[in-house]
Amino acid sequence: MSKLIITAAVTGSVHTPSLSPYLPLTPEQIATDAILAAKAGAALVHVHARDPQTGKPSADPALYEEIVRRISAETTAAICITTGGSKEMTVAERARSVALLKPELASLNTGSMNFAIHPLAAKIKEPKYDWEVPFLQATEDWIFPNTFKTLAEFATFMTAAGTKPELEVYDAGMLSNVQFLLSTGVLKAPIHLQFVLGILGGMQASVGNLVFLHESACRMIGEKNFTWSLSAAGRAQLPMMATAMGMGGNVRVGLEDNLYLAPKVLAKSSAEQVERIMTIAAALSIPVATPAEAREILGLKGPAAVGWAQKAAAE
Repeated sequence: MSKLIITAAVTGSVHTPSLSPYLPLTPEQIATDAILAAKAGAALVHVHARDPQTGKPSADPALYEEIVRRISAETTAAICITTGGSKEMTVAERARSVALLKPELASLNTGSMNFAIHPLAAKIKEPKYDWEVPFLQATEDWIFPNTFKTLAEFATFMTAAGTKPELEVYDAGMLSNVQFLLSTGVLKAPIHLQFVLGILGGMQASVGNLVFLHESACRMIGEKNFTWSLSAAGRAQLPMMATAMGMGGNVRVGLEDNLYLAPKVLAKSSAEQVERIMTIAAALSIPVATPAEAREILGLKGPAAVGWAQKAAAE
């Protein structure tokens, strides 16, 4: 069994500040949460940025650069920067920070979908900020756009930057999209897939769905041509992580995907969820990868080759 790679996704763009007082919002808070998660055992950290004044998802490259510099100064964890962004960002805005900062990994969402989080609006009784409820409600009528044209554009600039795409798969049809991109040479094997389950509009978080996606990927792509990880939203997070680990997959936890540690118990940090995974892994006798081992497994370029390290070396 390959060593388990744990990813911590620390803030995302789904949850809003009123849903948890522990959701990190400022660059310092986001970096601190990532650092704690790395120290707890996460080999990878997945980052979004937020406006430090309002907590609203942001595409500002300066915020991303502050976050990744802080994380790199305190840990050796590999950093994955999102291109998912939020519903209010253009495709160009979603790509900008990855193109400028050239991280080791970047998310690449593999198809368009109804990405609906509007039910969360009902959970907010006294919003901290006036943008939160309208932001959530608007997703009832929103399609998350990821066309073949933009998939090819994202994959091409990531290749040029030496950034490995983390291919986010929310539904079975997206595997066909990945297969097509491989057949046309836009993507090169081996690839890294992340199955994302539990989003309204995508496949729900069940053992059957995960097994189906994994078996489909083996059949369509070839089991030696990909590594994979699982992200499961909400209350299904930890049970589904245990399933993925038993199947030989890697896992993603963190406050982006789930604000809770247990029913009605808010997680105070992404590190608390990482610690739970470490406990499960120990109970199953599954070895956990270090950042260096994760880089070797995934074929990453290393921390010295990211854009902000090269920029610092030239200053």
